[in-house]
Amino acid sequence: MYLRLTDEQKMVQKTIRRFVEKELIPLENDVLRNEREGKPSLPAGTLKELQLKAKEAGFWGINTPEEYGGADLGQMMMAIVLMEVSKTFVPFQFGGSADNILYYGNEEQKKKYLIPTINGEKKSCFAMTEPGAGSDTRNIKMTAVKDGNEWVLNGEKTFITGGNEADFVMAIAITDKELHQSTHGREGVTCFIVDRDMGWKSEYIHTMGEWGPAGLVFENVRVPEENILGELHKGYNLGLEWIGFARWVVGARAVGTAERLLQMAIDYAKERVTFGKPIAERQAIQWQIADSAVEIEAAKWLVLNAAFTLDNGEDNRHLASMAKLYGANMGNNVVDRVLQIHGGMGYTRELPIERWYREARLWRIYDGTDEIQRMIIARNLIKGHVKIGQYV
Repeated sequence: MYLRLTDEQKMVQKTIRRFVEKELIPLENDVLRNEREGKPSLPAGTLKELQLKAKEAGFWGINTPEEYGGADLGQMMMAIVLMEVSKTFVPFQFGGSADNILYYGNEEQKKKYLIPTINGEKKSCFAMTEPGAGSDTRNIKMTAVKDGNEWVLNGEKTFITGGNEADFVMAIAITDKELHQSTHGREGVTCFIVDRDMGWKSEYIHTMGEWGPAGLVFENVRVPEENILGELHKGYNLGLEWIGFARWVVGARAVGTAERLLQMAIDYAKERVTFGKPIAERQAIQWQIADSAVEIEAAKWLVLNAAFTLDNGEDNRHLASMAKLYGANMGNNVVDRVLQIHGGMGYTRELPIERWYREARLWRIYDGTDEIQRMIIARNLIKGHVKIGQYV
């Protein structure tokens, strides 16, 4: 067992950290000003310019297989990269990637959807959640009915990340109602690749954060047979794979954000003087800093273990739930303490703390709520699917 990053991982970490400090953090004041004025966080084209700069530095398609022009660095490296990028709230993601389930497409689908997505020519989104079906996928109501060589989709999806910008959606719909009911939602649903010009509509959902998901509406949207992704009636498994990857990623983002916030709190505590002393000398502040540091390290190891397990070809779903649950709650705890340490200034929109405060609250909800993660973890242990201490 080796509990330190390798030289290669340290090099990647250092390079990404330098990129974030040089290219992204200087944009933070502009992003805050734009958002206060109701404008897009970044001007049109800026994200693409940043992605091309990252590509010049060798960061393109971090987890994309080499045969598609990616670096294929693996999940551990992805976790390290996400932790570094999450130290800024500037909305940035590296180019050259695609949703993990798109790789299950046939050759024609890869040519039409996967490769253009990797190249940045198309944008995708994944849609499973519905107004009455979040974590409980058994309550999915959206249907797909066969009509000749086409399927007719009707229903709604909600809280879809990237749904307002997507050129196509990978949507889960019921294709066999009886099978769906008899298997408690695990079969009888199918994943369809649906182009926007096939007729679905999206509507922006305003939230307490700067991020806005979409509601999608399908009214007699006709999709050709060849646009089924994966196997007929087996779309639930694709959904699980998509969500499983997203869960530990939430933990990685929480770690990066919390590290930046904690450093801000330490710097401020050294400068802020009350009653003749820097507040860094006050026990009340020291304990908040100490608790935050301990929780960040614990969350980091949970995330890295989940990524390491996946890199080794093992089932990491239990660890992903633990990383998501603990990481999301850790992030909420840290941002709350950091805002408290900053006092009134932390509550203003002059600093990014209140922005992160609003963003962090979402971590405990999307891609499986706290309650769902606890249910999964407890069920795995009670039924014996996972043994205590087996991931050592």
